[in-house]
Amino acid sequence: MKAIIVEDEFLAQQELSWMIQQHSQIVIEACFDDGLEVLKYLQQHRVDVIFLDINIPSLDGMLLAQNIHQFAQRPLIVFITAWKEHAVEAFELEAFDYILKPYHEARIVTMLNKLEAAGQQQSVAQTPLASSPQTVNLVKDERIIVTDINDIYYVEAHEKLTFVYTRREAYVMSMSISEFCARLPEQRFFRCHRSYCVNLSKISEIEPWFNNTYLLKLRDLACQVPVSRSKVKRFRELMRL
Repeated sequence: MKAIIVEDEFLAQQELSWMIQQHSQIVIEACFDDGLEVLKYLQQHRVDVIFLDINIPSLDGMLLAQNIHQFAQRPLIVFITAWKEHAVEAFELEAFDYILKPYHEARIVTMLNKLEAAGQQQSVAQTPLASSPQTVNLVKDERIIVTDINDIYYVEAHEKLTFVYTRREAYVMSMSISEFCARLPEQRFFRCHRSYCVNLSKISEIEPWFNNTYLLKLRDLACQVPVSRSKVKRFRELMRL
């Protein structure tokens, strides 16, 4: 994988560069301390990863990331910053990760391992299933958690928030359920109710309910997910009932 570092503090730039070289096969193509120079570079060069500080001259990291987010082929962005309050904004830009300064080597190593795993997934032969998203970013305690799509069991709407449930964790996302479900592959997830979306592979039992609807029981979780009357026909087709 090819990467660039955008960091205006020379010592921080050197430290991060050293850790990347020590703990990964990622190749650092260039280092920058100015946001506009990065945009000029990206017009002529393609990279896989950008390690991006937020507080940089000319064009700050968030504005730079917003521009990059419009690219047809977007590099992965790892924010590197001393300001944790930008974590939610970074998530909205689909950042791969969000690293706080001062750097902790174990945290950097974990992030680099995930980056290289993501790079390997992108390099496999393209199939309809492989081209669909394999991970989704979730927020927990101001951290961005890169989560395997299939680890999500179901999603539930709570007014303007969306609760996302895995086997062991619950995440609260500051977006509508429609916005979040748009990031999930239709082959695996079904919007079974206006307030629920379920991972079809996690269903363990389909229980008849009133008005010819269903309640769904999921493996590993003590919960029930309803199927609304308007969704019953499509659900039966998907489950071959």
